Amino acid sequence: MRRLWVLALAVGCNGGQAPPAAASRETTASQGALRPAPVVSGVPAPRRASPPPAQRPAGVAAKPEAPPEVPPDMALVPGGTFTMGADDEGEQDERPAHSVTVPSFLLDLTEVTNASYRACVQAGACKPWRDGVAAAMKYGADREFRGERQPVVGVSWHDATAYCAHVGKRLPTEAEWERAARGDDGRRFVWGNDPPSPKIGAYAASSGGKTADVGSFPEGKGPYGHLDLAGNVWEWVEDYYDPYAYKRSTAAQGIPGTCEQVLAAQDDLRAKKLQGYTGTNPIPTECERVLRGGAFNYRGDGLRASNRVHHPGGWRILVAGFRCARDLRPSPRDAG
Repeated sequence: MRRLWVLALAVGCNGGQAPPAAASRETTASQGALRPAPVVSGVPAPRRASPPPAQRPAGVAAKPEAPPEVPPDMALVPGGTFTMGADDEGEQDERPAHSVTVPSFLLDLTEVTNASYRACVQAGACKPWRDGVAAAMKYGADREFRGERQPVVGVSWHDATAYCAHVGKRLPTEAEWERAARGDDGRRFVWGNDPPSPKIGAYAASSGGKTADVGSFPEGKGPYGHLDLAGNVWEWVEDYYDPYAYKRSTAAQGIPGTCEQVLAAQDDLRAKKLQGYTGTNPIPTECERVLRGGAFNYRGDGLRASNRVHHPGGWRILVAGFRCARDLRPSPRDAG
């Protein structure tokens, strides 16, 4: 597994503030809980029987459950068990192929755009993107990447987390991202098993050296209708990058190791001189974050859905953006 083609950019990348801790939720006792029965002369008094539950009249069907609320800018990813990883291609951190089960969730149809991110900045909830990222990577002027409908770039993992929280969402986990990309048929690429072609997305053979407006390649959509999962920009996801994630006891739930376990895994790779395990770049020395999907300057074979890359969460680079996820919520229904 290779890091992105921009490791020399670390000098210009800013750290971000850690995302706020999730608010705790208070729980209350059920109003229907029974109180202790009174005791008379050392003998508990008999409890009064609870009234029987209301009976549904004969011939009246049960009220159907409300369907999930799906906003127009998101699409449902149904829960289920899918194949994550690969056995015979990519780097060692993509192996082995294994079954992972995730619950249903919602995922943005496209990557977050410059216009949407700017609105978050104007609301005071997001930091401005990093200027000069195109020039730093020798891809010309930033204005070539700042169209209203182009994906936002020059934002860190922390910036992405803040944006998603501002709009009532969150970053997808690595397992959720791959579930959205691979569906139930274990496809090699987001669009299927056919080799990449210029019609499926913005990558090295089709981009002209810059990002495209989101949704410009409908033929490259994923199994559940999501666009630009392959190409355009790499997408930050929630998880720490764990080189041993697929070999842990939690692999079937798509749960990587803790930061402490990740650091131990990286030390183990160095001790065993397994330099190529995560690609040709140095083994990380901190807990980095995962990015998925490829970018406008990436080669076609690297767009495979199992490909994993990683960077420090504070890096703000030209080739990295994001999209948000959300847990399911029931649609409101009229009483009765």
